[in-house]
Amino acid sequence: MVVGLVLAAVLLALTVLALGIGDYPLTPLEVLRAATGQDGFPSTVVLEWRLPRVSAALVFGAALAVAGALFQTLTRNPLGSPDIIGFSTGAYTGVVVATIVLGGGLVGATGGALLGGLGTGVLVYLLAWRGGVQGFRLIVVGIAVTAALHAVNSWILLRAETETAMTAAIWGSGSLSLASWSDVVPAVAVVLAALPLLLLSVRPMRQLELGDDVAASHGVHVERTRLLVLGVGVLLTALVTATTGPIAFVALSAPQIARRLARSPGIPLVHSALTGAFVLLGADLLAQHTLAQPVPVGTVTVVLGGAYLAWLLAAEPRKGR
Repeated sequence: MVVGLVLAAVLLALTVLALGIGDYPLTPLEVLRAATGQDGFPSTVVLEWRLPRVSAALVFGAALAVAGALFQTLTRNPLGSPDIIGFSTGAYTGVVVATIVLGGGLVGATGGALLGGLGTGVLVYLLAWRGGVQGFRLIVVGIAVTAALHAVNSWILLRAETETAMTAAIWGSGSLSLASWSDVVPAVAVVLAALPLLLLSVRPMRQLELGDDVAASHGVHVERTRLLVLGVGVLLTALVTATTGPIAFVALSAPQIARRLARSPGIPLVHSALTGAFVLLGADLLAQHTLAQPVPVGTVTVVLGGAYLAWLLAAEPRKGR
């Protein structure tokens, strides 16, 4: 509880900082006054220009982290995240097909991401099924499907018109630059709609951490629970990808950071959500303000996440010995 409260306080401070940084700088006190909507132009800057992007970073970071926590718990492996298993890539494939092959607009891209993510989830689940689904097999099949989808995406982009391909490629790096209230509000609505499913899956998912046989002896429907957890995780991942493009490594790193901070034997979902929101908002601030030109936030998370993944792969064998 103490760690959770500290994380929430640090996240609140980072949010105030993010709302005050920019070409029109504001002090924390000015940000708080502007947030009430009674401070003229500063209120416009905070509430209409900056708050949608900051809110998107908070909501989408939390959603990715929770999805990563679900998959890592399901697979019992720190590498079990949506971007490693292939669900983020599948959602991006759905967008590429919808926008380039079918010529759909924003609605088509959103629908394509959801269908692509869910379709990839079903495909990975079926290919990994051998009288049940084991975590290691799910990861290996997911990596193979990811490689195949990357090839499909490259083939489609190479055959598309140059301008369309460049737009899709830039979007594919993951960015919050076009986030608006019209994007954030539906995303929050979907996250809230998925919350009952998430709460429904928590208790049996914790039983799965004890092993399939023990969980089954406690009355848990093992494969039904796995399918429910998989569906919630894919839905959250596809939701973010449909709005911002694939943002890598937040789902991979945030749950493990949260587990180490909380010193928990399992992966805490609330701490993971707070950590994911902090990681994505912090990465977006770095993407906007540390280089000569702003870059997509997905570029920053790839750099930071790649370093984290290298450390994780190097540290786990030593831990095992």
